Order: sequence, then C-alpha cells, then structure tokens
Amino acid sequence: MYIFFMFYDFFRNFAANFRGVLRSPVARLLWEQEVAGSNPVTPTMSRFISRLTALLTMAIIAMAAPVHSQVPFERGMSAPIVFVPKGEWITGVSVSYSAEKLDNYSFFILEGLKGRGYTFKVSPTLLYAFQDNLAAGGRFSYSRTLAKVDKASLVLASDMGYDIDHLFSLSHTYGATALFRNYISLGQSRRFAIFNEVQLQMAGGQSKLATGTGQTLSGTYQTNFNLHVGVTPGVMMMLNNYSAMEVNIGVLGFNYYNTKAITDQIYMAHIHRHSANFKINLFSITFGCMFYL
Repeated sequence: MYIFFMFYDFFRNFAANFRGVLRSPVARLLWEQEVAGSNPVTPTMSRFISRLTALLTMAIIAMAAPVHSQVPFERGMSAPIVFVPKGEWITGVSVSYSAEKLDNYSFFILEGLKGRGYTFKVSPTLLYAFQDNLAAGGRFSYSRTLAKVDKASLVLASDMGYDIDHLFSLSHTYGATALFRNYISLGQSRRFAIFNEVQLQMAGGQSKLATGTGQTLSGTYQTNFNLHVGVTPGVMMMLNNYSAMEVNIGVLGFNYYNTKAITDQIYMAHIHRHSANFKINLFSITFGCMFYL
C-alpha cells in the first residue's frame, strides 16, 4: 500500500514539473502584459491533470481493495464414516493343500505319465488399526511342493520323442510381507468398502532336482531370493461385526529375482531378473476371509 502512494506522489510531482516547463515562457509573457488569468502558477492543463489524478486514484483503490478467496466447490458428499475404528486387530489365515497321483496319464505332448506329488501352502496375516480406517501389519507365507515322476514320454512328432524316468523335485519357499491398508466405505454403507493394500515382500527358498539312477544320476540344487513391491486394491463385505469376505487383485508391482544353481557339485549358474508392471494381473486375484477383533 505504501508503494502505491509513493508512485502516486511521484506522478503528481512529475506532471506538475512537466507542465511548468512547457507553459512558463508563454505564460510569463502574457503575465508581463497583464493579461487576465495569465499567472504562470495557475495551471492551464487542469483538465489533463485532474483526469490523470482520478485515473491513478481509481487504480490504487482497485489494487488496494481486499481480494475475497474463491468459495470452494462442494459436491454435497458427507464426511466418510469410520469403517475400521482405531485399536482394532485384523487377522486371517490361508491354508491350502492339494495332492495328485497319476497312472498312465496323457496330456497334450505328454504320454504315459506315472507319478505323484503334493503342494502345501500356509499364510497367516495380522494387522493393527493405528488410526481410523488405517492399518499396518505383516504376513508370513510358506509353501512346499513335491513331485515324483516314475516315467513319462515327451512326444513332439510321430518319429520324435523323449523318455523321462525317475524325476524327483522338492522345493520350499518362505517369505515375510509388510502391509499397509487404508479403507474407504462405499457411501454411508457400513457393510461394503474398498481398500488399498501396499505390500513389501522379501522371500527366499531352496529346491533340488534329480533325474536318473545309478551312473546316470544327475542333480541340481538351487537357492533363490525374491523382492516384491506392489499395490493391491480390493473390495470387502462385512458378514457380521467380526468377519468379512475380501477379494483383491494386483495392478502395480516391481519384482527382483536372484537364483543360484549348482549342478552335480561342478557347474554353477546365476540368474538375475527384474520386472515392473502396471496392469491387471488375473493370476493375482485372491479371495479370503478376515476377522476384525
């Protein structure tokens, strides 16, 4: 504000001095001849000066006037309700087991397959709501897979095929995942909500593969490490006050794999692989039941 008045006084003094320089010789000659109204101090550009003064005054008032902030746009949406209150524990466990036994089974290019195997997986989860609709915790996972193939034939053409016998594979993996979730209720519903889960997983495992018998026996032992960072949105439905059904799907993730393999205690191999994706992974759709205590 002080700067505006400084400019205002400057323009007034400049206009007055500028006016005097242009009119003083003629005005003084008329004043010496005693012509009425010829005093050199009396302004002859009063109309220009008055307009300039009025214009500057209006500009200063306009710039100094208070500017009112824009009224924020309201969509008429009420504040979100508390779907998961602070202090609540969220837990659940996923267990799966499958076993197969094949006898003279044929599929595509595999014929005469005879063998057996099983897969076991367990994954407990525990989270704590440290704030309304916000929870953090972890998940532990373990899986074990065994496959034994007594004999099988790999047929690529009518005159081209390979025989496989005494194939043995055993692997187990374990991992720990840090989780962060935020919940958003669907409108004012206390039964349906969407959530977003951020995952940071570190996993490792071991596996061994053996083929042949006696002098033809060959085996490979390998260790692996996996790092995964992902975002998994989902939808949940409360069945009652303490349990809910959930379904989620991975849409964003970064993966890093490191595998080290040793064959027959002689040959060594390393595999490094990393990938990133931003897409819907249909193979990552999971269904589960969680308990809110």
